[in-house]
Amino acid sequence: MSISTRFAAALVGVSAVSLALTACAGTSADADAAPEEDLGTLVVGATAVPAGEILAFVQDNLAEEAGLDLEITEFSDYNTPNPALAQGATDANLFQHAPFLDLFVTDSGDDLVSVGEVYLPPLALYSETVASIDELPDGAEIALPNDASNESRALLLLADAGLIETTAEPTTIADITANPRGFEFTEIDAASLPTALQQQDAAIVNFSFAAAAGLSGDLQILTESTDSPYFNILATRGELIDDPRIVTLYELLTSVETQEWIIENYNGLVIPAE
Repeated sequence: MSISTRFAAALVGVSAVSLALTACAGTSADADAAPEEDLGTLVVGATAVPAGEILAFVQDNLAEEAGLDLEITEFSDYNTPNPALAQGATDANLFQHAPFLDLFVTDSGDDLVSVGEVYLPPLALYSETVASIDELPDGAEIALPNDASNESRALLLLADAGLIETTAEPTTIADITANPRGFEFTEIDAASLPTALQQQDAAIVNFSFAAAAGLSGDLQILTESTDSPYFNILATRGELIDDPRIVTLYELLTSVETQEWIIENYNGLVIPAE
């Protein structure tokens, strides 16, 4: 074999090795892009706004790469998500703050636990008739949520603003100890509070129902501060607290990507947990 023939054969060999290495490198890159582990499906209950929207962002943008398949079950009220979780219809839920969960567990005896804080939808006093709390007339009619946890939260919001005085841990309007401006309070189901604005001077509405009803921030005349203890939590059954699917979902819900999306999408009306 001539020198030129041997040289050509050597080049062919080098090219073959190069192609093989490239193929191996491509396979490695593909492996890196794929999920490290298929964690399986996780069924999560949520109210539509903002919990359902936040979960949808995670589902569409982060879950697949983390190896997690999310199924989101939407609820239209606060009364059914926890029983559904306790009975195994869902694996986790996102809609409530820790005091609400604590009351449910105390009353039901079910083993539901908090995984951690995710976001704060500040409770606010809305009005379609006045632009500030100073403009509320004496004797104004104000609607409050009638579930014990959120009614307590609403009463504390009013007390912190100096509109009323209450016991240290109020749960109903019976715990109001001073009402100098003679406000008239009506306790109704939280989901009905946005429509109550048509009959009442003001109503304290949770963000979930306010957003769903299209209530805008300019209707808020009083709102909670960012040091509120009422951040909404990811909850699950005690037996699932260390489940890789639950752990991964919480990591995704509190990731920088999700925090930035919450801030941008809700213009500061929903505050991500740090």
